[in-house]
This record gives sequence, C-alpha cells and structure tokens, in this order.
Amino acid sequence: SGSVAKDRPGDRRVPMTNLRARIAERLVQAQHTAASLTTFNEADMSAINALRAKHKESFKAKYGVGLGFMSFFTRACVEAFKVVPEVNASIDGRDMIYHDYVEMGIAVGSERGLVVPVIHNAHTMSFDEGAAEIERLVPLARAGKLDARAKTGGTSTIPKVGAAGPVD
Repeated sequence: SGSVAKDRPGDRRVPMTNLRARIAERLVQAQHTAASLTTFNEADMSAINALRAKHKESFKAKYGVGLGFMSFFTRACVEAFKVVPEVNASIDGRDMIYHDYVEMGIAVGSERGLVVPVIHNAHTMSFDEGAAEIERLVPLARAGKLDARAKTGGTSTIPKVGAAGPVD
C-alpha cells in the first residue's frame, strides 16, 4: 500500500525491511481477529507519592497548577522516547516514521466516552508547562469542549488510569 501520512518537520521516514513489514502486517491482522485482552501492570509509585506530598503545595503556589500523576507519566514518556524512539514512531505502508517531537495524547474518561486531548510539543515543555497544559485540557475533554487541534495529531497516547485512580 502507498503512503498515507503527510510528513512534517521532525519526521524521518525509513523503509522497513521485508521481515519487519511482514511482522507489522501480522500484528495489525492479529488486532482485528484476536480476542481483546486487558493486562494490568503494577509500579512502585512510593517515590512519586513522597515527592508529591513534599512539594504539592509549593508547586501549586509557585506555578499555579497541581502536581498530578499524569504530569509525571508524561515526562517519563518524553524522556523514554529519547532512549527508545521506536515507541514514538508510526508505520505508514512499508515505512517507519520516526518523530523527533512528542505530541502526547492523554486518554480521559468522560460522559461521552473516552476522549484523547493532545499535548502538542510536549518534548519542549518544562515540567510545570506540561502540568499546566494537562490541567487546561482535561476539564475541556470531560466537558466535550476541545477544539479540533486539541483532539488530533498525537504521536503516542498514555492510556486512561484505571485501578490506580483518576487522572489528576
């Protein structure tokens, strides 16, 4: 199949080997035919909980935004993509498109179902800027008031937090 993605500055298109293309094709096929399965992974959040408890008030006083878990998850993903850029890449036909930028989707539950607002240029934001953008987007997503730009262009998505608690 031909190219469907429109490259933008910061995209690097690399042709896949025949083996990698066949594996990608089989994975997509499996997604359409296999039974859905949910897995749960546990992580020790005690260090983040301690950091939040210690700095929550001073962070809010200094930056005017909360010190939510999703801010930590977003920063962790941005840093991980620097080490393993394939996780932030996409497939277009027989090409891998590596994105040298992060447009981070944040899955949010709303009365209308799952909504995924996008933090554009997350890779350029400081921790407090990312926290402010999350704090701005999540209520808009829940209220169904996101504009088209805020709902499009994500290169990766952080799934909705389930048993661990709400997005805050």
